[in-house]
Amino acid sequence: MGIKDILENSNSIFYLLTREEKEELEQYISLAHYKKNEFVFKEGDKPNGFMMLVHGKVKIFKEGVGGREQIIRMAKPLGIIGYRALFADENHIASAVTIEESLICSVSAEFIQRRALKNNHFSFEIIKKLAQELGFANARTVTLTQKHIRGRLAESLLLLKNKYGYEHDGITLKVYMSREDIANLSNMTTSNAIRTLSTFANEKVIAIDGRKIKILDAHRLDRISKLG
Repeated sequence: MGIKDILENSNSIFYLLTREEKEELEQYISLAHYKKNEFVFKEGDKPNGFMMLVHGKVKIFKEGVGGREQIIRMAKPLGIIGYRALFADENHIASAVTIEESLICSVSAEFIQRRALKNNHFSFEIIKKLAQELGFANARTVTLTQKHIRGRLAESLLLLKNKYGYEHDGITLKVYMSREDIANLSNMTTSNAIRTLSTFANEKVIAIDGRKIKILDAHRLDRISKLG
């Protein structure tokens, strides 16, 4: 996908810009390829632009007590990342790492602040995304502090299903994460994640094939998540 494709994709936030704004934007946008497990930005870094994931997958995580990671958000193609720090005029409070080969476009902060935010449709979409992210963060705070291990892991698997969908077979999650990452998404130890995944497999709720996870009974998984 080239820059023109990014600007003209109706699911891209840049699609909301006018023709003249898009033409000017081409002077301020760049594309960068990232290998799997490569940092996009690190906690404490100063934002150096407005970033959008073009293809691939990215985890956003914060380092907690004892260096343990807590994954706070997952990004999918055409999702914008790192923008909170940019608009807050702060350093990043979390890190972003690719979980597969990815392509990311970056737009200079100058263009965003001087030009793009003057477009009402673009700025409203930014407000909407910030509000959605706040709502997600609030809901996850309750989940990760009040649900038991089974409920937390079930919700994480459903989160991945809703974010990335299924492979062509209609049951295999279209994202392959390490057990450690699944644990860090669910606020539990890796051993607890492995044990609970195994329990779900024995109960025929899911099936496991290496890093591939197949959801066999989404209705039951949702019930486990809601029961907490």
